[in-house]
Amino acid sequence: MPDSKVNEKPVVLIYAEPLLTPSATFVRSQGMALRAFTPIFVGTRRLTNGLTLPNGRVLAMHKCTNRPGPLGTLREVPFKVFGYDPVFFRSAKRFKPVLLHAHFGPAALTALPMARWLKVPLVATFHGYDASVSDEHAKRSPSYTYRNYIRRRMELERGASLLIAVSDFIRDEMTRQGFLASKIVVHYIGVDTDLFRPDPRVERKRIVLFVGRLAEKKGCEYVIRAMSEVQPGFSDVELIIVGDGPLRTELERLAGQTSVRCRFLGYQPPEVIRQWMNRARVFAAPSVRAHTGDAEGYPIAFAEAQAMGLPVVSSASGGILEAVCDGETGFLVPERDTERLAHRLQLLLRDEALCARMGEAARRRVCAQFNLRRQTAKLEELYSQVLERYAAQPPQK
Repeated sequence: MPDSKVNEKPVVLIYAEPLLTPSATFVRSQGMALRAFTPIFVGTRRLTNGLTLPNGRVLAMHKCTNRPGPLGTLREVPFKVFGYDPVFFRSAKRFKPVLLHAHFGPAALTALPMARWLKVPLVATFHGYDASVSDEHAKRSPSYTYRNYIRRRMELERGASLLIAVSDFIRDEMTRQGFLASKIVVHYIGVDTDLFRPDPRVERKRIVLFVGRLAEKKGCEYVIRAMSEVQPGFSDVELIIVGDGPLRTELERLAGQTSVRCRFLGYQPPEVIRQWMNRARVFAAPSVRAHTGDAEGYPIAFAEAQAMGLPVVSSASGGILEAVCDGETGFLVPERDTERLAHRLQLLLRDEALCARMGEAARRRVCAQFNLRRQTAKLEELYSQVLERYAAQPPQK
């Protein structure tokens, strides 16, 4: 049942599939940072092992772990295939929402019929793969939702009141897909710079930190290969790898073959990641454009690391060019160039003063340009503009 305090402010339904994966902290953080609106997190599935969400602020058809069972899948069919589920829609209506904000293009297309039934505007945020993966690869995806999105994404352009790109790079990728540039607004998701704040009492060690999913796009392979060149000259340097994914076994094998001193910590909660960011000397996550076309939109972990005073060593790829100021808050090298990556890591590990200067500059830049409170206030301004336009001329069904 809806929380009795929900309707004190206008309600925004925040739609994501599923609710919410451990990597989707940015969805939760942005939603919970709203001040003029009340967030309600909505989706067909709520993960039993996902991110915690506030009581009374969640609406889901069913709970599951990573994948739903047969009954859960069957429960989703009316909504995902036919675009109509009266029980689900009436449950959402009880919150009296004024706007629906969906994250990622495929989920936004799925949510469009709900927005129309509720007679509220739809805002859709594009983050990365939904704009950068090639159509040829997407059409072979095992996901019905994704394949359906590729066929019908122009319906989303017509039906959504606003399309948000998380970076200039994603905006350009969206226009390549055929979306009108005039309907796209670039809006960076912010970082809580009060939460992500370095503790000067904690001594930084010679730790190179990688945080990310262990998948091709994140480029963990290249950190390991670079460290095999770095560590012979630094006996006390360790690589810490936080994250999990399909390439973990392969990457562990590579670390063994190259004799790299490293620890694979698997998935860790945000508070543990912050602790490692406070202890490390360098954040190294050399993401690349994957063979599918998938590329970084705006890597929020980069902003979090820089807010913690960590210089970044990464690739000049996708939205990383907007997240990191090369030569000021870190170093960017060509994709898959392990030799230059190793050189930049050696430079920062050797020069503690340079490392500190870049870390300070990194935090200043994040506080000035990517502060969560300021960025969310801008998002609320966008909501208000959408609501004014919608009230003046609601879209036709």
